[in-house]
Amino acid sequence: MVDRERHLLRLQWLFRTFPVVGILGARQIGKTTLARHFAARSQGPVSHFDLESPADLARLEDPLLTLEPLRGLVILDEIQRRPNLFPVLRVLADRPDANVQYLVLGSASPELLQQSSESLAGRIAYHRLRGLALDEVGTGSLETLWVRGGFPRSFLAAGEPESLEWRTAFIGTFLERDLAQLDVRTPSETLRRFWTMVAHYHAQRWNGAELARAFGLSERSVRRYLDLLTAALVLRQVQPWFENLSKRQVKAPKVYVEDSGILHALLGIRNHRELELHPKVGASWEGFLLKEIIERLDVKDEECFYWATHGGAEVDLLIVRGQRRLGFEIKRTTTPRLTASMRQAMRDLSLDSLDVVHAGDSSFLLAPSVRAISAYRLSSLDPLRP
Repeated sequence: MVDRERHLLRLQWLFRTFPVVGILGARQIGKTTLARHFAARSQGPVSHFDLESPADLARLEDPLLTLEPLRGLVILDEIQRRPNLFPVLRVLADRPDANVQYLVLGSASPELLQQSSESLAGRIAYHRLRGLALDEVGTGSLETLWVRGGFPRSFLAAGEPESLEWRTAFIGTFLERDLAQLDVRTPSETLRRFWTMVAHYHAQRWNGAELARAFGLSERSVRRYLDLLTAALVLRQVQPWFENLSKRQVKAPKVYVEDSGILHALLGIRNHRELELHPKVGASWEGFLLKEIIERLDVKDEECFYWATHGGAEVDLLIVRGQRRLGFEIKRTTTPRLTASMRQAMRDLSLDSLDVVHAGDSSFLLAPSVRAISAYRLSSLDPLRP
């Protein structure tokens, strides 16, 4: 069992303001387990509805009749199977002195669960649950977490073959069954080919025209597939940051497979040795640590960008919150050094700091406001205050 205290505290904080809180994350990422741990701390009655259970679906045939008398904590698991419940939750959440909180669990983004944003505006807050993070498993497990990814059953598997077998099965089930529950009608084999192709472009800038030619489809179609898998929480798009500067800047998003273990399964990488020899090892390392930094700093996706100029200057991750601008470069090296690109980023972006996260053991200063930070010492990064 892995302690996910940070997420439990976040849920408690959100419920201070909102009557409905949603936990969003890919299937099998640990949403149900987190909800159960949260329920164990709850004072008062707890009602749990699994919307994949025929018995619970039958109980909710008349949702208002079933939910209205309930008090305490009400958990609705896999809410994407019954989006028609959102208007009912709006009615129930607006009751004065109802003494009830609703925790909904979903395997898709709010954009894909359109009814939630339309029906529960101002009443619901979302918490994004990603895979296990370094602060939850310990830096001694960094290599294992990188290779296997953050899905609990993959990370905790008895060995690398068992972990890979689980991830391979997950990919098949996700494409063949889970997407159908989101009313996705694209053939699973088409999306498998696309997902695998994106894995080969992992950590690169999106080039829809190139992928469309390789895939034999229109650029509009491959963009639709990209947005679909992003909304299903298995791909990540990092948007470019650009301002009215004199330099020509890149304006296409960078695309990542959300989980490093799933990335390795799509690429046919079976273990750590094969990963170190693979041409995508640097890109995999970048995506893995990018997720860790975002988790550690507790920032939202809309606060995360990358920056690049056509002249070659680049910052892998730019976090913008209010007036603060934090830059991060991620290097698969044990000897990071200050580069002209870093100096330009500090100057052009007016960065408060630039951290170079690397594979070595030591952290040290490279220049004023520019640090080299060991990936094993990411705990030195403090979460940003709202």
